[in-house]
Formats: sequence, C-alpha cells, structure tokens
Amino acid sequence: MGTLHPEVSSLTVPSPDAIPVVGDFTIVQQVTTRWADVDVYGHVNNSIYYSLVDTAVNAWLMRATGKDTRTRDDIFVVAETSCRYRSEVNFPGVVDIGLSLERLGRSSVVYQFGIFAGGSEAARAHGRYVHVNVHAQSRVPQAMPQDVRDVIAQLPGAKEIT
Repeated sequence: MGTLHPEVSSLTVPSPDAIPVVGDFTIVQQVTTRWADVDVYGHVNNSIYYSLVDTAVNAWLMRATGKDTRTRDDIFVVAETSCRYRSEVNFPGVVDIGLSLERLGRSSVVYQFGIFAGGSEAARAHGRYVHVNVHAQSRVPQAMPQDVRDVIAQLPGAKEIT
C-alpha cells in the first residue's frame, strides 16, 4: 500500500455534516454525463464522480494556464480523493463541478469539490481531491512550475505553504 505525500498527510477534512452550496466554490466547470456512466441501479455510478472531478480540474488548469498539461515535462497525478455522496446524479444531464482551493503546497494542491445537478443549490456529492506535481518520466514529486503556481495561488481561499 502506498503512502501519502508528506505535504498532504496532515491535512484536516471539513465536517462531513456540512453540505456545500454552489456559492461556496470559486470555480464551476460543467461536465456532461454519458450513457456509459449509468450503472445497473439506474444512476451515475459512484466511481464516475471521480472522473467528473478529474475532468473539471484538468480542464480548468489547461484553460487557466493556457497550456496542455499533458505535454509538459511535469504532470499532476492524483494522490488522494474522498467523496460524500448525498443524492443521485443521472443521465442524461449536465453537472456543475464546483472547485475551490483548500491548500497550495510546494508540489501539491488540495481542492475541495462539490457536484451539483438539476438546478440544486446543495451539493449532490462533495469531497477533496489532491494533485501532486511529478516529473513526467520518473514520477518523482517536484516543485510545481511557477506559471502554474501563480494561477493556483490567485484563487480565493488559497493557503500557500512554502
């Protein structure tokens, strides 16, 4: 079993009883659900929520930096995720993924997320998503590039750890 990156191993998680609302998030990305996302129970499978969040985070990073994150010498990998499921998301539909910043480290970023659908102000699901910047070939953690750091550091609520 792997270990947590040192920068994220001591973070605190917000109260699981607090249900975020759309206004709690500084970034909102729309993502469309797909037919293949639905499981035998007739709703979007829980595992797909992580894919939706991954899509939202990477789309935002690419747009905000103006660079394709897949072609850099360094890349972000997911080191940790958690999710509290509150109510179902279905197909067909568009979901809003709210993102905000919990913490900015030397090589890691911790986002809070909320998943919203059907015009609901309350999150259908919410949690945290940790990205660690690594060298694309060796996968060794390294300090994130200054241009990416500058974009992330501008987000409201950023707690920068140097």
